[in-house]
Amino acid sequence: MLKKITAIAISIGFAAGLFAGGSKDANKQTEPKQEIIIAAAASLTNAMNECITLYGTNHPAVKVTPTYASSGALRKQIEQGAPADLFFSASEKHMTALMDEDLIMNDTKTDLLKNEVVLIVPKGSTAGIASFNDVDSDKVTQAAIGEPSSVPAGSYAKEVFTSLGIYGNIESGGKLVFGKDVRQVLSYVEQGNVQAGAVYSTDAAISDSVTVVATAPDGSHRPIVYPAAIVKTTEHEQAAKDFLAFLESSDALDIFTKYGFISVK
Repeated sequence: MLKKITAIAISIGFAAGLFAGGSKDANKQTEPKQEIIIAAAASLTNAMNECITLYGTNHPAVKVTPTYASSGALRKQIEQGAPADLFFSASEKHMTALMDEDLIMNDTKTDLLKNEVVLIVPKGSTAGIASFNDVDSDKVTQAAIGEPSSVPAGSYAKEVFTSLGIYGNIESGGKLVFGKDVRQVLSYVEQGNVQAGAVYSTDAAISDSVTVVATAPDGSHRPIVYPAAIVKTTEHEQAAKDFLAFLESSDALDIFTKYGFISVK
């Protein structure tokens, strides 16, 4: 009987040891990852999501969480103290503003990508729209652009129409519908809510529901450059810098190129 009791005790102790060891392993598996938040322009959504997936494959201990919006909206969020470790803007203007406010680590700022402005129409459109000038004709009753004060794509579009001498006409004529970001402009055109819209070429490229009818004339707007930099309030400086270095790598730039962006590097 004593031997039997001893054997049972040993078995229980062994099982307890296994359970304890298993608990430790489970705890290791459920340890929270280090999280970095990337505030990125809406036009980067598809390419960034793919970059984040690739990065996560090789850096399982880091969770990269993106937040997408217009660059102007993201800038305001950072100014108001919203958590962000890295800012990836579609405009030098909003990056420069944060740098001037001492909210960016200036020595980390790098220009990564370039883009183009195009005019799109719903696929199958029979309106005969073939140029930016056509927005100021009877062919168009409504056209969409991003809100120029906060959406870089909208600011560039305004510059294009202004260079052609028609912005005042189409604005005062009530033709313009303003989107909160470039993806909303794309959606307006896809759904046929407007006859035309000005977006980045990369946004047009991801949609099967629109047709590009014109590219903005050379010199009609400022160069479209996408800078990225670390936000000063980051609590994960090294992890953010590592991810920024990844964005500058050939692997990441290949992804951006696939989506139509032009590498500055």
